[in-house]
Amino acid sequence: MTTTALPSEREATTAGAAPFRLITAFAVYILLLVWIVLWKLELPWVGGVDRVIKLVPFLATAEQGASKPSEVLINLLLFVPFGLFLGLLAPRWSWRRLAGVTAVVSLALEATQFVLAIGSTDVTDVLVNTAGALIGFGLVALARHRLPAGGRGILIRICVTGTIAALLAVALFVASPIHFRPPGSGIGHEPGSAVSPGERP
Repeated sequence: MTTTALPSEREATTAGAAPFRLITAFAVYILLLVWIVLWKLELPWVGGVDRVIKLVPFLATAEQGASKPSEVLINLLLFVPFGLFLGLLAPRWSWRRLAGVTAVVSLALEATQFVLAIGSTDVTDVLVNTAGALIGFGLVALARHRLPAGGRGILIRICVTGTIAALLAVALFVASPIHFRPPGSGIGHEPGSAVSPGERP
């Protein structure tokens, strides 16, 4: 009687299946993303800011100022891995579907900030987040045409290694004396500004 061995991770990768390490890295990335977006790497908290919805992207409104270039860039970079991961996990998806899923995820994060009163709800973030994911998705498509064997194995290693590096960076940040103050938790600092623990109220 003959038996069929289970395919190795390398064989599964070549066949197009998602290896366990990629799925695990994506789950860790999502947890980090939610933590960063909602609580800026602080302990989860609720309340502290007025519930404001900004429907005008990038420009200043009566309730809020114009979007800061640094914040726009950070949001863009945060969602590039989202597109990379989905490009590898769902290679048959179209860019329209990827954009739709990213927009829904971004809207969910913005709605959570509104409900929990932990941050402003800004349509700018939805647009920028979606653009970041599309960039990552485009990088996967480019790799398929330019790298040997579609570059899938290389991209998987990049995603896994990048996730590990992000975990180490987060651990160093949490262990450092610099933290982000929850919006509205003190006087004399802008919402989300970095302060040392000794300055906290």
